[in-house]
Amino acid sequence: MRWDIFCRVIDNYGDIGVCWRLAADLGARGEQVRLWADDLSALDWMAPHGAPGVEVQAWTTATRFPPPGDVVIEAFGCELPAEVVAGMAARQPQPAWINLEYLSAEDYVERCHGLLSPQFSGPGAGLRKHFFYPGFTPRTGGLLREPGLMAERPAFDGDAWLAQLGFARQPGERVASLFCYRNPALPTLLAQLAQAPTLLLVTPGLAAQQVAEALGLPVQPGRTAVAGNLRLGWLPPLPQTGFDRLLWACDLNFVRGEDSFVRAQWAGQPFVWHIYPQGDAAHEVKLDAFLDRFLADAAPALAAPLRALWHGWNGMAPALPATWPPADAWAAQVRRWRDGLLAQPDLATQLLRFVRQTR
Repeated sequence: MRWDIFCRVIDNYGDIGVCWRLAADLGARGEQVRLWADDLSALDWMAPHGAPGVEVQAWTTATRFPPPGDVVIEAFGCELPAEVVAGMAARQPQPAWINLEYLSAEDYVERCHGLLSPQFSGPGAGLRKHFFYPGFTPRTGGLLREPGLMAERPAFDGDAWLAQLGFARQPGERVASLFCYRNPALPTLLAQLAQAPTLLLVTPGLAAQQVAEALGLPVQPGRTAVAGNLRLGWLPPLPQTGFDRLLWACDLNFVRGEDSFVRAQWAGQPFVWHIYPQGDAAHEVKLDAFLDRFLADAAPALAAPLRALWHGWNGMAPALPATWPPADAWAAQVRRWRDGLLAQPDLATQLLRFVRQTR
């Protein structure tokens, strides 16, 4: 089928990151995809070589759109141009119109996934739009996961990959990655990580800026710097496939937003999520909804300190806790959780099935 995916980049490039992964996944399965976005700059480093079956198009106020394809995805409620909606209404057969929503573990996702929204007025009168919700349970749309992703994981040599990148692990050193928004708890985190020999691999942008400010060091991509027990690795921009392998290679991952949050779960290593902060504190409900599912079968000795750590990192507690979760139990919990997710169909598989049924 021919797919048109529409994406507006709000900030931080999380929207385009998710849309690119979906487009590339569909293209690898033989679908033909046009990705329309109002800011394509992040793809220069996120996907420098493109992907088979994916055509990238700029979405501007001057864009003249071709007739829509078989499926039109309105990513994250970005509001399609009236010209595109009119083209959908005129097409026979009419395309499947999907509003791809943000990821959440909240209960409403199961109730709303797949709901129909008939269009009664405007240029799209007569069209049928469906809401498609990613999620963590069988009654949701699942998570993005390429068909061959997990098959590559067992053979991956993380230490060799890090050495090739220029950040070889030293004997006895823990390796952690840092990808975050602005976070007042960062200086405390750095001090706690420095209590043991740690190589902290810092992503470009907000994470690198904050670490440099906290430690009074210059950001030097591709190089390392030392601050006590903390050895900093200033990462260059990584393509999405490289970022996945970064998470695989680390013992602990600090991730943010939606895309890296999902990839940390596939990595199977202990991770801490920095959820996108919202002014009405809706993110706090969303974070606890995930923790409730993730820790449902966890022992109190793991659940309590892990929840405290996530709350401290997300500003839901006065400070980071002095005691962190036991590393072995934490890793085992992540892998049990991942095994449960792997038993469910991935998002692209479910989306393909959903579109064929609704068309």
